[in-house]
Amino acid sequence: MGLPKVSNHISLTLMFFLHSCSHFTVVCFCCSNKCETLPLATRLNIVCVGLSPDGSLAILVDEEGAALLVSLIGKCVIHQFYFHKPVHSVSFSPDGKKFVVTKDNLAYLYHAPGKKREFNAFVLDKTYYGPYDETTCIDWTDDSKCFAVGSKDMSTWVFGAERWANLIYYSLGGHKDVIVACFFEENSLDLYTISQDAALCVWQCDTELDGLKPMPPKKAAKEKEAAEDDEELLEEPKGEEIHGKADPSEEETRNKVKYSRVAKYFFNKEGDFNNLTAAAYHKKTHLLVTGFASGVFHLHELPDFNLIHSLSISDQRIASISINCTGDWIAFGCSGLGQLLVWEWQSESYVLKQQGHFNSMVSLAYSPDGQYIVTGGEDGKVKVWNTSSSFCFVTFTEHNSGVTAVTFTSTGYVVLSASLDGTVRAFDLHRYRNFRTFTSPRPSQFSCLAVDSSGEIVAAGSQDSFEIFIWSMQSGRLLDVLAGHEGPISSLSFNPMKCVLASASWDKTVKLWDMLDSWRTKETFIINSDVLVVAFRPDGKELAVAALNGQITFWDHDNAVQTGSIEGRHDLQMGRKELDKITAKQAAKGKSFTTLCYSADGQSILAGGLSKFVCIYNVKEQILMKKFEISCNHSLDAMEEYLDRRKMTEFGSMALIDEGGGGDEGVAIPLPGVKRGDMSYRHFKPEIRVTCVRFCPTGRSWAATTTEGLLLYSLDSGLIFDPFELDIDVTPSNIRKTLSQKEYTMAIVMAFKLNEKKLIQEVIEAVPSSEVDVVCSSLPDLYVEKLLEFLASAFETSCHLEFYLIWAHKLLMLHGQKLKTRSVKLLPVIQFLQKSIQRHFEDVSKLCEWNIYNIKYALAISQQRGMKRAAEETPGDEEELDSDSDYLMQEAHKDNLSS
Repeated sequence: MGLPKVSNHISLTLMFFLHSCSHFTVVCFCCSNKCETLPLATRLNIVCVGLSPDGSLAILVDEEGAALLVSLIGKCVIHQFYFHKPVHSVSFSPDGKKFVVTKDNLAYLYHAPGKKREFNAFVLDKTYYGPYDETTCIDWTDDSKCFAVGSKDMSTWVFGAERWANLIYYSLGGHKDVIVACFFEENSLDLYTISQDAALCVWQCDTELDGLKPMPPKKAAKEKEAAEDDEELLEEPKGEEIHGKADPSEEETRNKVKYSRVAKYFFNKEGDFNNLTAAAYHKKTHLLVTGFASGVFHLHELPDFNLIHSLSISDQRIASISINCTGDWIAFGCSGLGQLLVWEWQSESYVLKQQGHFNSMVSLAYSPDGQYIVTGGEDGKVKVWNTSSSFCFVTFTEHNSGVTAVTFTSTGYVVLSASLDGTVRAFDLHRYRNFRTFTSPRPSQFSCLAVDSSGEIVAAGSQDSFEIFIWSMQSGRLLDVLAGHEGPISSLSFNPMKCVLASASWDKTVKLWDMLDSWRTKETFIINSDVLVVAFRPDGKELAVAALNGQITFWDHDNAVQTGSIEGRHDLQMGRKELDKITAKQAAKGKSFTTLCYSADGQSILAGGLSKFVCIYNVKEQILMKKFEISCNHSLDAMEEYLDRRKMTEFGSMALIDEGGGGDEGVAIPLPGVKRGDMSYRHFKPEIRVTCVRFCPTGRSWAATTTEGLLLYSLDSGLIFDPFELDIDVTPSNIRKTLSQKEYTMAIVMAFKLNEKKLIQEVIEAVPSSEVDVVCSSLPDLYVEKLLEFLASAFETSCHLEFYLIWAHKLLMLHGQKLKTRSVKLLPVIQFLQKSIQRHFEDVSKLCEWNIYNIKYALAISQQRGMKRAAEETPGDEEELDSDSDYLMQEAHKDNLSS
């Protein structure tokens, strides 16, 4: 969910596309204002994307040239293709019938897949030779007859998609640096070329698009036969080969299409290193947008090169720019910050502004109702995300060092964060400000954080002084310093039901501290290895401990008895690093889980660590229920399970051989504990790992902070047929028949047995509101919980708010006493219902406040006009009436401010 690193190509129509390490994310804010991740992934980082004009197909290409043809309607992979070499750019023709792929110094023209079923979706038509160096950009004419290709050799070539008799292919020069972008003018062959040294060349063509003459059939057939004969000698098919000429003779250019440079412009640069990095052109409005390495972007009107805007959005390189179809919105992507900005240039305002963590995410926490997630990263930022829209809506930057732990208070309106800068900060989500800062008497680096269920006691553990600091949230005063551990404090957890604090340390102990009895040590558990994480069960009756030896142990802390253990080392399945000299199986022996979390009902436990897998265990049976693979991206380190024999030579593994240095020792092996790779190398791989996992309080989803970003897994995304106590007589027709006979309770019970959501919704919405009280009172206890769970999920999408609120109110009033006996099991359902109602309350309350203000304003205006009419009839009272009308307007404005 967290915004990934933005690569070099973003396509924008109705949707903005962001491609990340191995996932492809679609941010569709025009229609639903939500961020969605497609359920597909490539093997390596995605480097370029091509989008069809109708928005139904996309081509994704990774670092090695492996391509996926994706249906954006069905959200599935249609075809896979391998280009054998890295691809620089992909571009569909405006008519959607062809697309061009550039790799090395060649351009390949393919027939685009049609709407009919085809054996081979990628059919090569032509191969174009011309540039001497690697190609960088592509642009098509509006009628799909020609396309232009820019190159690193500072030249631009214009090629024809078909054979044209009066068009020869030669290079357009005039630049002194790499070509960044090239654009055709609307319905014309006139061309703009932009280079990295911030120079713009305007090329005028002496021929219109309609003036292109097709090649005579006989001559074209001979050339095609010659190309096919040459193709038989080649290892792979290259289609019809077309060769361009850098310096054609005068005879060859006679009566042919000619280009002449009519102007050359230079952008205002700030410094010698402010290179132009990205550009986009909107043909209908003649708007040119250029981005620079300093984070500055310019808006110019062509062909006169009139400057409209010159603004700065960040201090990082702008990697990609795209303009929507109307030309009103401009999207900017910054790869260094993982940032996406959508700017409306006419009103000079942001439409969308999203940015992920610059470095790795370290911790996360759910709000009590599950609506929000807070994350902390090594960049010192604390971000709050909306789980329904997947957007970050507030970022706190007060910390000066990496954030190690974050949590919500029980109210859900306060976020606490601990950092290595020696502070614990409290943030208010009403006013978005840091209202409290907790510090220790002497500087300490805080490694963990916990807050009690009342939200009044804040505890943080230190990794250098081995102490636990206790503060009061109300006063901000330091209450006590708990000493007793002999190693760094690795984890803290408060008992949800009692005022008891559990602390884990590298000294192989877990201590329980009684917060009500002078903060004394209540119990000490001796563990066989260094303790990494500790977690209480939601009912507070069990304690889970993960240690460095890979074991997860469970304790009955009231009786100080170990109730079970799980040997999780083999389930981690640690991958083999690129520079490892041992197998993945041997490397996994020293690995362990670094994060734990109980499910909302306490029956399962989620565990993650230095691996690409997250494991979920059944606590009672102590068995592995499921493993989730968070990534298949081999651009990350520690992904290989086996030794790749293709990378082995007679001198050893290719990864261990330094190509640049001729030394005998080869590449230096990094020190233990290095997870991000050696930044001094030109190319390094971050290591795949899971830093934190948390279950949603509603029990419907869980989240993990990983090298890939913030990932959310939910039960509500797919349709699953899961019948409950199904009988042979329970069919949709019998349910509707029972419903027509007005036996509402029986129809609801039968619908829950079949357990189809649409059918349950049909039955419940058919019950008259006057009968809800009777139906709720006669409903069996077994189905009350299921009905509450359905109501909570129905609130997410339904517009019948009052009707479903009546159902929820009656169920809770009539069955409240019985539900109390099963409060622990029903807690996720109640929290799910609270989340749904709270979200609607916030939306509707804002709308109602705005409507009240508008009504008061309209009444004040109407009364003012009535007073003016009365004043016209009685002129002597004009001043008094004006003062009355001003008073009414002021009162309406005060009411708005108070609301």
